[in-house]
Formats: sequence, C-alpha cells, structure tokens
Amino acid sequence: MRTHYTNQITPADAGKDVVVCGWVHEVRDMGKLMFVLLRDRSGIIQITAKSGVTAEPVMAALHGIPKESVLRVSGSVLACKPAPGGVEVSPKSVEVLSVSKSPLPMDVTGKVKAEIDTRLDNRFMDLRKPEVAAIFKLRSRIVSAGIKYLENSGFIEVHTPKIIASASEGGTELFPIAYFDKEAFLAQSPQLYKQTMMSAGFDRVYEIARYFRAEEHDTVRHLNEIMAFDIEMSFIKDEADIMDVLEGLSLAVIKSAAESEEIKFLKKEIEVPKKVDRLRYDDVLDMIAGQGKKIEWGHDIDTEGEKVLGRIMAKEGKDIYFITKYPLNIKPFYTMPDTNKKYARAFDLEHTGDEISSGGQRIHDHAFLVKRLKHWNLKPENFEFYLKAFEYGMPPHGGFGLGIERILMKILNTQIREVVLFPRDRYRLTP
Repeated sequence: MRTHYTNQITPADAGKDVVVCGWVHEVRDMGKLMFVLLRDRSGIIQITAKSGVTAEPVMAALHGIPKESVLRVSGSVLACKPAPGGVEVSPKSVEVLSVSKSPLPMDVTGKVKAEIDTRLDNRFMDLRKPEVAAIFKLRSRIVSAGIKYLENSGFIEVHTPKIIASASEGGTELFPIAYFDKEAFLAQSPQLYKQTMMSAGFDRVYEIARYFRAEEHDTVRHLNEIMAFDIEMSFIKDEADIMDVLEGLSLAVIKSAAESEEIKFLKKEIEVPKKVDRLRYDDVLDMIAGQGKKIEWGHDIDTEGEKVLGRIMAKEGKDIYFITKYPLNIKPFYTMPDTNKKYARAFDLEHTGDEISSGGQRIHDHAFLVKRLKHWNLKPENFEFYLKAFEYGMPPHGGFGLGIERILMKILNTQIREVVLFPRDRYRLTP
C-alpha cells in the first residue's frame, strides 16, 4: 500500500511521487491551509494541503479528520526546512482507511502526561508514542545482538517446555495449572531441560526463555512473567568459563544499544565497559559493611545491600560487575560446591545495584546430585527424567540466565513495566 516509510523520504526526493500510510498524529486546520502530521513506525512526515493547489476532494477528506485516524496519502515530495525531516508531501489523493473514535483514551503527542496504569490499560495507544515504540525497537535490537553473539560462539538454539511436572529450582513459587487429570506447573526456568541437553551432547545451547514466578512482588523491578537469554555449556573447567561467556554476551548487548538509533532518539548515553570486575562475596560484605550495611555471613545480599554496593561501584565508574563465590547454602540444589565445600561455584551479574543474571557450574555426578536433592528436602522420584540423564555420562557443565527486561531496564534507567509490552504482575492480568 505504500512506496516509502516516512523516514525514507529526504529532501533529495523533492519532485518525486510517493505513497505513505499511517496515523494522524496532529492536525492544524486553518481553512484554506491544512497541515497533517502523519506518523508510521519509522517517524513523522508533514502533509500540506492548500486550497487552490490541492484538489477539493482531498481538502474535504482532510478537513475535520479525527486524530489517530489511518490514512493512505499519495503526493509529491517538496523540500521544506521547518517540516519534520526537512520535507513535506503535497497530497494528490487521500484514502481514509479507518476513522478514529474521539475523544482518545489518552494523548499520543506527549503534551498530556498519563500515569503508568492508564498507559498500560490503553497499551495499544501508548505504543503509538514514538518514545515508547523506540523502547521496543531497542529491545528487538539487543535480543538480535545477543543471539548473534551466542551463535557466533557456537551455541545452538533450543526450545524447552513451559508446562512441567515439578519445580525447576525447588521452592514453592510456582503457578499450578490443571493438566487433564494431573497437576502441572508453569516453568520457573528451562533449567532441568537445558542440563539434559548437555547429556545429549549438544555442548552449548541457548533459549530465549520465558519464566513464570509466582512471587507476590510489588516493586518497580519485578514481574511474574519475564524473559531471558538462558544458556548451558559443557566441558568447562569451572564457573569462570561461564562468566566469560556472560561477560561477552552482556557487553555485546550493551554495545548494540549504545550504537543504536533508538538510544539517540531517546537521548540516552551509554558507556560500554571494556571489562567486568569480579568481586568475591566475602569482599562485598566487607565493602558494604564499611558503608554501614551489615549482612551476616551465609545470608544472601538483600536489596539494600545491592543498592549500597551499586553506589560504591558507581563512584569507581563501574556500572556492571560480578559477585562470585557465594556460600553454598544459599544456592539451588544443582549448584557445584567449590573445593572446600563452603562456597558455591556460582555468581550473580549486577548492574547499578540490581541483579540482572545469575548462574554457575552444576553438579554432574548422579549420586552427589541425589544427595543434594535430599539435603533440600526434595524427592528424587519427582526428578526422575532429570536424574536419568546423569546416569549415562554427563560432562562438567554450567550456565546462566540473563534477564532481557532487567538489562534493558538498567540501560534505560527506568522501571521494568516500561520495557514489557503487556506486563504481568500480581495485579495485572489484562490487557
């Protein structure tokens, strides 16, 4: 239906005939002179209609057209410095494809601000705002960059089930569902299945995974349905091999964002780190204790502790960093203990005071894995399919999940609901 998106038309096209399609963003109707700003996914172009120059049927079609109506406009390109992009279109014909209801449920131009709940209730309209649409174009860009990095690093894409028979990681934060005559759950992560792929000999796998966590959060950084780059890799020496991949993936994603047109449009500046520091858990406790935040050894670093560490690292100009060598007792059952059994071969990746990824080396010995399940009061018979893969040759392996919403939220310095098309939290199930 169109020959060009609006951002493809430049002053060099003056004199050419074009066909553009989009939504009526703004109208200035002065009777004999009308300016219509037409918006598509790429930008905005000005349609200028003048009595005596523009055909009367075209003038009539544009007169009184409600904002957010959908038009198809054919016309000639004219150079016009004051217009968006330095061009305007003199219309020869206008086809009204859809007339918008008025008044609108919310303003699309940005002149009238709306609360986040109003915006999410009318998400289809909110997404018409260029600055909101830019977030999701950027999201697409960073996911593509992440996939490219992983595939260039020898990873194979897999797809694991999202309906499972038992908890992926232990605990009770599960959404139960009725699965015919059986009890089932929505998957917390692809953890058990991607480990099974290591037994199958795939060596390196990744999934753009969807997680379901039945936790009653009420914060600006948690949701109950989230997505992540989720990887698993075999024949590793220890968790450092996995951290190398995570560091490379994270920097590839950040670099793609920093170089994007969307970041320029959103007027954000991103510095791409050259490397990512690796801090030990014990050292982190000492660092934050020096700022008055004390955490007893053996306890996880809470939100306040993460924030304190984030401020310490920010003073050193470091936004992204690892925390390594956690106590074994605060990590999942499948986590490989370090040599002295006190620490886990596990890590978190933090960005300005928030966790964006966690991972580590897994246990690959069958008998030891059964022992650890029992230690966590989990029943090995509930993990029969998983444990079977460890009885017939399992290589040393490990992996991580890197939250897509989390890293995008931190890149843009915004809340998590801003970077999800239709967020799901404890209060919101529609739209």
